[in-house]
Formats: sequence, structure tokens, C-alpha cells
Amino acid sequence: MNTAAIKTDTVKTHRGRVWFDLLADNMMVHEGAVPSVMIANGNLAERPCSLILVQPDKNNIYPRAVNGEVGLLEGWALADAIHNIVSKDAESEQKSAIIAIVDVPSQAYGRREEALGIHQALAAAVSAYAQARQAGHPVISLLVGKAMSGAFLAHGYQANTILALNDDGVMVHAMGKAAAARITMRSEEELDQLAKTIPPMAYDLKSFATLGLIEQFIDVSSADAPSSKDIELVQTLLVDAVENLKGDTKITKRLQGENRGASRRVRELLRAQWKKAEPSL
Repeated sequence: MNTAAIKTDTVKTHRGRVWFDLLADNMMVHEGAVPSVMIANGNLAERPCSLILVQPDKNNIYPRAVNGEVGLLEGWALADAIHNIVSKDAESEQKSAIIAIVDVPSQAYGRREEALGIHQALAAAVSAYAQARQAGHPVISLLVGKAMSGAFLAHGYQANTILALNDDGVMVHAMGKAAAARITMRSEEELDQLAKTIPPMAYDLKSFATLGLIEQFIDVSSADAPSSKDIELVQTLLVDAVENLKGDTKITKRLQGENRGASRRVRELLRAQWKKAEPSL
């Protein structure tokens, strides 16, 4: 596989597109309902597979979504793409795998987005991914760059399994560090100190993994310009992730994370209260 074939400006501007292009080699590639959503259809270890990517679109009619953010158009386009996959496989015993390649800096913040219902667009994408998973489609997320805020919730978070490149450029969080510092009225240095005792506040992947969300870290020679060996390794791990599911459609294994004790306890208490509840009159 020839990494030199990738355009230099693409390598510099969007890591997600680099990985998409290399992993989609020999697949049929096309745009989704909008240019910022790319889809590739092919095979993963002789099993039908679709790769889905959200990428920057400098001509996006929504200025807040030109840098790869997940906005109104992207949310609906993701939902449309996934529903098409589910519909196509409705009568098939072997459901195609769905691989979300994730490099999204944020959801698209803006007055127009809020007024026109970005919450509904992103919810549609979340629902589509969940429905695909529950219908038996193996859904795997590959984090190659940023997985931030509502963008990650809409594109990738509903996966059965989440894999991540072991690289400093891969980040998962509710918001960027500068924004989090402003919201909490702390300095970025104070946030780093806080993260040592509150794992969900941390930006490093190791802390995020303690919440039971990342299945595996992948060591590659370069996250920005992967070699053929890097691509082969990731392809192998994607195949393994699909096969290891063995038809499981749930994501409850996330609750087994070492720092999810409170979540497990709350669920136990709610379950106990539900079972003891008196019937309503």
C-alpha cells in the first residue's frame, strides 16, 4: 500500500481522511448525503463492511462545520448512511460490519445550529448507530484523532467496541481543554491536577480507558502517515474486534471499567427499587 499516494494537504489537515483512504483501499468509496460524510463499502475478512468518516468541508454552508465538526448536515447524513446499511441487510443472516473512523473536533456550535435543531440531528445519528448494533451489525469505532464532545457521541460512541491509536493526538473529552478551563473557571494546569483524582476530567486515553470504554490501544509507527504494516495491523485488529463480538449486540461490558464502580452501584440500587416497587393504582 502506497502512503505517498495520499495528497500532502490531506495528511496535514485531517488524519481521519488519511486512515480512511488507506483502510478503504480496494473498496467502493462515495460521499454520503453531504460531502463531509464519506462512506466506503467492501469486505473485512470476507465479511461485508462499511467505513464511515466525517471530514472537513471548506464549502460547508454552515461555517461552524467546515473543520470536521459534526453539525446539522452531518448528523442527518450519518443517520441516512447507517439506515441504508441496515435496510440493505434486513433479510441477511450475516450483517455487515460498520467501522466508524473517528477524528472529530466537536459538534458544530452556533446559533443557527441550535435554532434548527442540532440536538435532533445528532440524536438521529446516535439512534441509527444504536439501531444498527441492536439489529446485529458489528459496530467498531477506530479513534485516530480527536473524539470530542457531542461529535463523538453522534459518531462512534455507540459502538460495540472502541479501538484507539496509542498516540498523543488522539483525545477524548466533553470539550477542549481551553473551553473546559473557562467553563470551570480554572487554569489548564489546575484541570490537569484535578484529572489526577477525577479520571473523567482527564484528556489522556489511559484515564478514559479506566471508564471501560476503550477495548484496546494500537501502537503504530506513525498516526499521521501510517505505514503499510500499520494498516495491516489495524485491519487485523478490526477483524478480531468483529469476530470477538460473537453476535453480542450490547455495550454493558463498559460498566466493568475500574472507575465505573459508582455506575454499577447506582444501577444495582435502581434495579432493587424497581423490583420492589408497588403496582400503581
